[in-house]
Amino acid sequence: MPGPVALCWGVAALLAAILLLRLDDEGPGADLSMAEIEALPKLREDFRMQNKSVFILGASGETGKVLLKEILEQRLFSKVTLIGRRTLTFEEEAYTNVNQELVDFEKLDDYASAFQGHDVGFCCLGTTRKKAGAEGFVRVDRDYVLKSAELAKAGGCKHFNLLSSRGADKSSNFLYLQVKGEVEAKVEELKFDRYSVFRPGVLLCDRQESRPAEWLVRKFFGALPASWASGHSVPVETVAKAMLNNMVRPGDKQKELLENKAIHDLGKADGPLKL
Repeated sequence: MPGPVALCWGVAALLAAILLLRLDDEGPGADLSMAEIEALPKLREDFRMQNKSVFILGASGETGKVLLKEILEQRLFSKVTLIGRRTLTFEEEAYTNVNQELVDFEKLDDYASAFQGHDVGFCCLGTTRKKAGAEGFVRVDRDYVLKSAELAKAGGCKHFNLLSSRGADKSSNFLYLQVKGEVEAKVEELKFDRYSVFRPGVLLCDRQESRPAEWLVRKFFGALPASWASGHSVPVETVAKAMLNNMVRPGDKQKELLENKAIHDLGKADGPLKL
């Protein structure tokens, strides 16, 4: 637990970074018509019939866990693979057929086979500067992500989905936003058939890992009017559902950039999300 001074500085820096991102820079929403919303159940069913396979990087994280749960509940894929550094334990029967590939992220080239044969990939991989240090943060959030994307592309992945951050900018003075912007650009150069980038604001969740600064920020947003808070934050459940709703929609662009408002719109789209 950091001391009160360090914690206050950490919270202040994080809030400053958030508040520098003005609401009117949010970007367009998803602009879903009623017809598109009503079409979602049929789009999901059509997607299921294609018997596609998927991998998830970062399934142990808060967004990755919810994403995996939604994928299994919606039964969207014939094969689901988790790629990570350790085996995850699940008690629910729904997880019985989930495949797990253990890799050493420092030697990913030795594990190219883990990335082969997947139609869709989701990358929710990430750490924090506090946990890994500046160099460790860059290595995980940029180097590991980029190398994984390269192997996925070589392995036949057609649609790569990247969880990034609002304000990601390779020219930013904030290391976090700079790294996020750098990896976005480098993955784009790989030319996936479809590349979807999600830039949520502050992720709202009941994180098991202790991160006092994030806890205070979530409390801060929880005390704000809903309309203002939703412009700067989003529940992880909404992010996961937005990722999947976007995935089943036909994509007419090689790259899709979904900012916080579009994530809210897609994640809250009506229509049964489960069978």
